[in-house]
Amino acid sequence: TEQAVAVAGGIIGGILLFVLLGITAYLLWKKFCHLFSYEKLINPVKTTNANAIFQDQANSEIHLKSTSRSRSVPFIIPPTLHGRDWIHLTNEEQVQEDRDPFMTPQSGPRSSFHSLAGAYVVGTINPDLYKFPEDKSETDFPDGSIGRLWFSIEYEQESERLLVSLIKVRKLQPPADSCSPFVKIYLLPDERSYLQSKTKRKTLNPQFDENFVFQVSSKMLLQRTLKFLVYHVDKQKKHHLLGQVIFPLKNEALTEDNKLVIWRDLEKENLEPPSEHGDIQFSLSYNDYLGRLTVVVLRARGLKLQEESPAVGVYVKVSLMNHNKFIKSKKTAALLGTPNPVYNETFSFKADQTELDTASLSLSVLQSNKGEKTLLLGRVVVGPFMYTRGRELEHWNEMISKPKELVKRWHALCHST
Repeated sequence: TEQAVAVAGGIIGGILLFVLLGITAYLLWKKFCHLFSYEKLINPVKTTNANAIFQDQANSEIHLKSTSRSRSVPFIIPPTLHGRDWIHLTNEEQVQEDRDPFMTPQSGPRSSFHSLAGAYVVGTINPDLYKFPEDKSETDFPDGSIGRLWFSIEYEQESERLLVSLIKVRKLQPPADSCSPFVKIYLLPDERSYLQSKTKRKTLNPQFDENFVFQVSSKMLLQRTLKFLVYHVDKQKKHHLLGQVIFPLKNEALTEDNKLVIWRDLEKENLEPPSEHGDIQFSLSYNDYLGRLTVVVLRARGLKLQEESPAVGVYVKVSLMNHNKFIKSKKTAALLGTPNPVYNETFSFKADQTELDTASLSLSVLQSNKGEKTLLLGRVVVGPFMYTRGRELEHWNEMISKPKELVKRWHALCHST
């Protein structure tokens, strides 16, 4: 009996153990299957029918038309970045934020090709912010303008040739309704020879595009000055001078690799005959904030040179005086062999506003010869009522009444000391 009980207990224990192993194996199998199982994700983007797509495209086209009216360009997010999320900062600005990767961004205004390419607009770009500065040389003309001239210059070192391209002239002011302009080009100080452009018929805005060549050595190049005279031919074949441009070459870096395109406003030529000792033109300006007096020596004409030769140098000495006592002086470069030198040099002097009633400027035109004493060709003084009268006093007073503005005038030279 005891032996039968032992056998029955062993059988029951074996069955229980087998059941336990079976349950354990089942649970392990379920867990193993769960690890390799996946759940199909539901697409959060709702499918739309054809009418919805067409409606979306129509709305997008309306949006693009409105943005085109505001001159803005849509900024498009490519489809490869649609898995990122965005949050709104302002009306049309959005920033990327890391959140649930399965979330679909709430798109802003969509482009008309959204249904095809999957891209959408997140904002606009203003093209005006990325434009180059507009060239206003053909639109901004000063009051009283008589025209503007464009040209280019280039110098060939090996052949010693100055290449001048006459490009165009704009907004001429002829004496009659019609205008047939042409241009004469001089290389000063040689005023006996010139090159001439073709005549353009019946236009106030002639386009020339003509090239001219002057032979000049590199040593003398910076001593020369280009002069453009713009004429009008009337029906009787008479020539009328409309304006001129004076352009000194000394301040330009002329190389074969550096073609300079330049424009200048036309100036009226001084048709009055030169005075007995010649004339000088200069500008005055006073900056009351900085306490600075500025003098721009422009040119002289009709000088009575003691000896006309290439060795003769003519320069201008500018002196600041106070109570007729010398304060400071500055000199221009000496230009060789010309009675009509062009300088275009600027000088500044320190002068307190309280000193303007006792200060004056003396401009002396001097001629220097090799081995000889410097000769005075002429002199002019501008200043307050204490020292000057007439045009010299008017020039000084106009400078004071127009602070920070350059006031330009011609003055006759005299020999008085």
